[in-house]
This record gives sequence, structure tokens and C-alpha cells, in this order.
Amino acid sequence: MNRHLFLFGGGPPFTANMAKHFASKALVTGSPVSILFVEREGWEEYMPWYTRELERFGVREFDYLPLPSTPIDVVIDSVRNSSGIVIGGGDTNLYADYIVDTPISQAIKERYDAGIPVAGFSAGALISPEVCAISPKDNEQNEFQSRKGLGLVSDVVVAVHFSEWDDEDHLRNAVSRCKETNNYGIDENTGVYLLAGELEAMEGNGVYTLSDGLLRKLN
Repeated sequence: MNRHLFLFGGGPPFTANMAKHFASKALVTGSPVSILFVEREGWEEYMPWYTRELERFGVREFDYLPLPSTPIDVVIDSVRNSSGIVIGGGDTNLYADYIVDTPISQAIKERYDAGIPVAGFSAGALISPEVCAISPKDNEQNEFQSRKGLGLVSDVVVAVHFSEWDDEDHLRNAVSRCKETNNYGIDENTGVYLLAGELEAMEGNGVYTLSDGLLRKLN
């Protein structure tokens, strides 16, 4: 079974080609796309940023799942019946608390393994691999943090808002500590598509990787 993972270096919207590809996979079943996000005031007005590009390519139904106010069993039921899963951005540690460290994580993993596309924006991208490496610019302690991720892919570590946060040092630190084989620094308004865990496509401003100690741009 092919597995489809879309990782974005900033917040929504989807980039155009990534939206088209995600939608093509989600439309196979015709079920709603589940959108998981840490709740904040006025979240309803923000949801079109996640949905509008998918709507352009035919996706019409969405389940909005604010956390932690939505009961876990409701989230799991939505995820298990979804045609696609979108994980939003915000405080990465809260996303790890409310998704990775709960039974929701297993439901997401099962759907991903069944071929349902998963997309993560910023924090959602960071929690998707086996290791979630959190930049000092992304937590109140201003320190490098490493947490368990969803494990949708292994041997991958990512950094988000890469150029905007000037986060090469963080990516180097993550690579040295996590010992992951593949690493990607992803700019805002930029997405990467991993097919069965392997880099298949990129779109947007910039995707970078450290290889033999040197930072190089991939797109």
C-alpha cells in the first residue's frame, strides 16, 4: 500500500500542486477530510485557509476537530472514517500532547498505513516523523527539544520556517542528536511530498538538506 505524506514548512494554504495531489487521493473514498488543530479563539474564520485549495480540486466535506475540546473518541471516529487527514500548525508541544501522546496517534497511523493522505503544516509536519525535533524558537524554554512523533516516517527529521527562522543551526543540532538518515529544512509556503517515506516531490520557496556537513538546496 502506498503511503502519502505532505509536509509544509509554514501554515496553510496548501501549495497548488500539493493540493491537487492530496485531493486526488482523498476523493477516492468520498469521505470527509479530517482537520485536527489546537483550538484558539476565532478558529472558525481560519479554517478556509486549510480548505480553499482542496476545494478548488473537488474536496467538499471536512470534519473540524479542535483540540482538546473535541472528545478523543469523536476525533478517532472521524479519523477512522476520513478520506484524508490534515494536522494544523501552532504550539508544537501542544500538538504532541494532544495528538501524539493520546490514542489519536494510532488512529492516524492506521489510516496513513491504509493509503489515506496525511498533511502536516508547521507543527503538524514536525510531529509526523518518528522523532519530533523542536527548535529553540518554538518553545518557551528557548532550547532544543526532542519528543516522540507519530512515526509516519522513520529516518527523517524536519525543520520548519527554515529560512524565515534562520534555523540551520537547529537542523544541524537535530541531525547530530537524532542521527536520522534524511533531513529537510522546509521554508514557509513550501511543501514536500513523501511517497512511502521517500522524497517524491517539492513545491515552493526552498527545501534544504544537510549532506556531508554541507547545507544544500534541493529545489
